[in-house]
Amino acid sequence: MKKFVVTGAGQGIGFEIVKQLITDGHYVIWNDMDEHVLQDAKTLLDHAGLHQHSALLADASSPEFLEQLQVEIQQSPGTLHGCVCNAGITTFGKFWDYQPASMERLLQVNLQGTFFLVQCIAKILRGSGIRGSIVLTSSVTGHQAHPDLAAYGMTKAALNQLAQNLVIDLSPVGIRINAVSPGATITERTLLDEAYQAEWAKITPMGAAAQVHDIANAVLFFLSDKSKHITGQTLIVDGGWTSISPPPKA
Repeated sequence: MKKFVVTGAGQGIGFEIVKQLITDGHYVIWNDMDEHVLQDAKTLLDHAGLHQHSALLADASSPEFLEQLQVEIQQSPGTLHGCVCNAGITTFGKFWDYQPASMERLLQVNLQGTFFLVQCIAKILRGSGIRGSIVLTSSVTGHQAHPDLAAYGMTKAALNQLAQNLVIDLSPVGIRINAVSPGATITERTLLDEAYQAEWAKITPMGAAAQVHDIANAVLFFLSDKSKHITGQTLIVDGGWTSISPPPKA
């Protein structure tokens, strides 16, 4: 049985990826740093009869998480075949007023946490001789300018470059790495904005924001053997938004 790690998976895109992987017969180790979100997600999985998983309550950017994760990988069923580095935070803010504290946390989670998670997973795959796959969750804001997201978009652009650069290190041991850049997506968080769906429907060429399964399908493609000769790439899943790039509420 193949085993995968998915971070930041208590809800939204990450949770959908976990569900699809378990449904396809894989074992999944996933995490969330919010206890209530994690418990609600576990309940939903159990009610759906999806039991091939273990959940870690932890901050994916912390050294403690990597220690917990390595133990769980050793003790849980299946053989590790890949990872989805989905954990990340968004910080909005005007360039003129953006604060160092926000930048520090943003870099810790989106960049440092992702970098060392990739390193951890890659070492395990290399040691086992598995030709695995790693997927980074990026964003359209790493490709196109967006109001009040200069810092966030900068970190996502860095992830795209990380996927490209690590081809040098990972290809010789048979590990692939790619990124998926979601555009506007309907999640529990975005639904808190009552105007979100209608606003993005107006400015998305395909006429609607993405659903979480649209993004998860792209991630699962990169994890599968169907993409066995694809590495170092970033796939944008945004209904065509980056082709025209109008900001919301323009």
